[in-house]
Amino acid sequence: MTVELERTIEIDAPRDAVWAFIADPIERARAISVVEAVDADPEHVDRATWEISLPIPLLDKRVSVDTRDVERDPPAFVRFVGRSSVMDIQGEHRLTETETGTSLSNRFVVDGHAPGVETFFERQFGAELDNLEAAFESFDTQDR
Repeated sequence: MTVELERTIEIDAPRDAVWAFIADPIERARAISVVEAVDADPEHVDRATWEISLPIPLLDKRVSVDTRDVERDPPAFVRFVGRSSVMDIQGEHRLTETETGTSLSNRFVVDGHAPGVETFFERQFGAELDNLEAAFESFDTQDR
């Protein structure tokens, strides 16, 4: 079963600052509540491995999700894919300048390989995007 999720959030920051955050696979992953650890090679900024734990019955284990960016158009768009034994995920982030900052459109497609994966993400999607927005607010763009 596959679920598609979309939502746009408005961020009161310039597009380049939002791009610095969203184009970084480590920062992107840290904003997701079920990600317990992220491993990335600084030589390959388009790849990362997320270690996740999903609070789903019958799935009481930590799972590795290998992610990689498959399309980048700085500072406007990034698409990534993630593969694991319990799910495949595709994510897209589109950044558009606005008069007051940046509009960040988010689209995810989750294809679960274990019962309850899609339902979990469908139920948690709003909270996860709230986490993403909060993570950006604490992101130090001065050091980037």
